Amino acid sequence: MRDDPFDMLRRMTRARVALGRCGDGLPTQARLEFQMAHALARHAVWGKDIFAGNADALAPRVVIKAATAAPDRASYLRRPDLGRRLAAGAASQLPSGPFDLVFVIADGLSADAVERHAADVVIATEARLPGLAIGPVVLASQARVALGDDVGAAMRARLVAVLIGERPGLSAADSLGVYLSLNPVPGLRDSARNCISNIHDHGLSAGRAGEKLAWLVREALRIGVTGIGLKEAAPDGAIETPHSTAEITHHKPTGARGHE
Repeated sequence: MRDDPFDMLRRMTRARVALGRCGDGLPTQARLEFQMAHALARHAVWGKDIFAGNADALAPRVVIKAATAAPDRASYLRRPDLGRRLAAGAASQLPSGPFDLVFVIADGLSADAVERHAADVVIATEARLPGLAIGPVVLASQARVALGDDVGAAMRARLVAVLIGERPGLSAADSLGVYLSLNPVPGLRDSARNCISNIHDHGLSAGRAGEKLAWLVREALRIGVTGIGLKEAAPDGAIETPHSTAEITHHKPTGARGHE
């Protein structure tokens, strides 16, 4: 049997490369794998997290559920604006700080990502932030990134970190993203947020994401800014460099990952 020159490349990436062909189509195995990945992505988008697993994993921390203006999943997907604001009367049910940091766990476009990774990221981050006043964790269904602005303002939080399921791709349907904002208020620009993305089993681990997020939190409180004014420039040893496809960015344009 001839050696496959693309075998080494396939071992280095989860991307679909050099799949071969059968006549004028793909081999059966490659086609079936693609169909399965597509089905998992669709399931992630339409799935709804009931947050029971997160609430259990975060115990004994206080967790609070918050509703958005999106009444159901179909409305959420058709009307992104509804997922960016709290439902009528929901703000008054949130505890008022002041808090240094509030975590918002939002299903976004992948309930699987939230169920599998969000609690671990919260725990890993909190462990690296001794001495900070951290508020109750807010669990928000049918939510988008900007919901954190409403929540943070209502809870008088200096910083809000929104952990949200990212738009699924065909290589990862359970990728989690984190958006950090200082002085959250409704209408905050996306350029005022820092983003850590690609948190999943084949990307950035929850522990390393917690390290990155904790570093950003400390720096944001020190210099008084997040977003394009806060560059991820941790000194050597402060953050372990992951050998993965993880990324950390300072600004995602609206709609860049489909859940803003």
